[in-house]
Amino acid sequence: MRLLTAPLVHVRPLPPLLLQPTGLLRLAVPLRDAHVECSRPAPGNPTAAVRLASSRTSSPAPTYGKPTRLSRHLPLLLSRPPVTSARLVSAACRSWPTVAAASAAATLPRLFATLAAAAQDTAPADAVPYAALTVGVLAETLPGERRVALTPDGVRLLRRKGIGAVVVQRGAGSAAGFPDAAYEAAGATLAADAAAVAKQAGVLLKVLPPTPAEAVLAASAPAPRTWVSLVYQHRNPEAVEALTRSGASVLALDYIPRISRAQAFDVLSSMANIAGYRAVLEAAHSFGSFLTGQITAAGKIPPGKVLVIGAGVAGLSAVVTARRMGAIVRAFDTRSAAREQVDSLGAEFLEVTGVSESGDGGGGYAKEMSKEFVDAEMKLFAEQCKDVDIVVTTALIPGKPAPKLITLEMVESMRPGSVVVDLAAEAGGNCALTEPGKVVVSPNGVTIIGYTDLPSRLPTQSSKLFSNNVTKFLLSVGSDSRFYIDHNDEVVRGALLAQNGSLLPRPAPPKIAVAPAAPAAKDAKKEEVKALTPFQKKASEVAVVTGASALLLELGYSAGPAFMASLTTLTLAGLVGYRVVWGVVPALHSPLMSVTNAISGIVGVGGMFYLGGGLVPYGFAQLLAAISVLLANINIFGGFIISQRMLDMFRRPGDPSDHAALYVAPAALFGVAFLGSLAFAAQATGLVQAGYLVSSLLCMSSLAGLASQETARAGNYLGILGVFGGVLAALVDAGFSAWVLAQFGLLTAAGAGVG
Repeated sequence: MRLLTAPLVHVRPLPPLLLQPTGLLRLAVPLRDAHVECSRPAPGNPTAAVRLASSRTSSPAPTYGKPTRLSRHLPLLLSRPPVTSARLVSAACRSWPTVAAASAAATLPRLFATLAAAAQDTAPADAVPYAALTVGVLAETLPGERRVALTPDGVRLLRRKGIGAVVVQRGAGSAAGFPDAAYEAAGATLAADAAAVAKQAGVLLKVLPPTPAEAVLAASAPAPRTWVSLVYQHRNPEAVEALTRSGASVLALDYIPRISRAQAFDVLSSMANIAGYRAVLEAAHSFGSFLTGQITAAGKIPPGKVLVIGAGVAGLSAVVTARRMGAIVRAFDTRSAAREQVDSLGAEFLEVTGVSESGDGGGGYAKEMSKEFVDAEMKLFAEQCKDVDIVVTTALIPGKPAPKLITLEMVESMRPGSVVVDLAAEAGGNCALTEPGKVVVSPNGVTIIGYTDLPSRLPTQSSKLFSNNVTKFLLSVGSDSRFYIDHNDEVVRGALLAQNGSLLPRPAPPKIAVAPAAPAAKDAKKEEVKALTPFQKKASEVAVVTGASALLLELGYSAGPAFMASLTTLTLAGLVGYRVVWGVVPALHSPLMSVTNAISGIVGVGGMFYLGGGLVPYGFAQLLAAISVLLANINIFGGFIISQRMLDMFRRPGDPSDHAALYVAPAALFGVAFLGSLAFAAQATGLVQAGYLVSSLLCMSSLAGLASQETARAGNYLGILGVFGGVLAALVDAGFSAWVLAQFGLLTAAGAGVG
């Protein structure tokens, strides 16, 4: 390093905070290629000394920001720990070779502003700015593989983020439905072959692991010479060796850690989702019957039964697809967390009996289980294979052959025409008869599908998801619009298989905080539960009935008839409400809550009996009654309107009309009956009680209608009729004057508007 400004430059005294009492200012700022030394003023000399040295003079310096006041950056500079040297190393300092000649008073604030901005720059010297980076997309060479690593939308995103160029091999996306013209329109450049792409692109993208011949192409790539694709190191040692010999850095997409922050980069989950979906389609294609049950004039068709082994991403995708096709679905997984997910999808979760063991492993995979557990699950699978029509297996253990879960004996026990889809075929398969990449039919007529390219059989969607994952991952490598390998980034370090030709050891898996188990009681002892005899069971039932009857009879003897009448109403209402609400499907819980909220607004009828005065209430009690009626109407109208809007979300274009206008007929009947009784002052005691009964029945029918999507809209209309009828019956029962009725009408209109 040579000194550019050898003489010390005398400037105005620096701020006190900038100087340390030990003499030389000590700043540990991680900057490059230059240093600034600031010394403390000598006693009696109110000046400070600044010296700038640099090892570069010709290269233009990057711009790190506008000049600003020095005081804004003092906290950053002074927060760094002191070191022996006062060296500030940064490429930014190259823009200040003439600091000695400039006015120190004007130069120092700008100098320190630049240094402060550069102090936050931790990029290594070999970082490549986006503007100088070229990304290359190679075509897949494996026969039958139709995916592409980057779609035209991915090209647009990279270009919009500042990537200098994207080079795509001609025909790379044609099989996935992305012609060369679409890439050119997105801003990509086309190259004739893979060698031409590699010579231009510093980052090479591909879907499948490279062949040894493809890996050699990385040697001709310019900096940063990075290969990004699925690698599967243990299955492709020759390709990995060829990549390291080429001096490339390898980012293996299959090594991306399965943590929350990396979900947007997880190509394995994206492809597994598609594989599970496609597996059910392939099974349905090979299966000789419907998956959904039907009753036709020609006879009854039972629904198909599907067993999914492994409730990971692929397994859950298979479960939901089979359920949507109408099949009876059962699922098994060794991980305890899978039960809730399977149950939420409407499938039956199977468990082994006699063995308690959790299969939760790292990285979203299951661990190897004990021999006792394996024996128990094999017994379970043997029983299920005799009953189900389709088996979908997804069990994988990273770095090891797939476990054999479906034996030859199990296949022989399955009915002719049954289907086994083995998603683990690429790792050897879960079925004893699986042949990777082939469809095999057993002697007893069971079809075993061992396709290893299920995601490629949906090439357009697979390529879109893969492109989204890899694009977001590329933009996360490095920072500040520069591409470089950051070992402090746990996602990048997890995916980094090799750097500059050197194979790296695998990092420790990310630590996941697990809540500590609750301490067991010291003297806790397991109590043996003895099975009850039939006599004991029946005796306990009779004892409950006898005790409950005696309690109610004693209560009736002690309490009065009014209390027992109220208790009877409450008990029956509770039982009916429980049975009605319990049948509502989970998808309609929100409309159910809204409708019940609206129906509960009818309690505002109680306030109607305290209305009085004229067009406006007179006393304080009448004012409170008016407010209660107003709030009840807001609740009623708002609840039913929100319910209707939520139910409209379930409607699809082309659905038949629900003909809601026909409900005007029962509403008109209520109006004629009750308002007619008001007009003619008829004896309406029986009519009011009948109105209350009809209103109650309609409200209960409303809740029952919300049990399914087919009757939910009718249920909402019945609730409106029930509340309407109850309010009219209460109006007749109250016997209001015309002015109070007008007051009620105004309150209702106001509540409807607000609601």
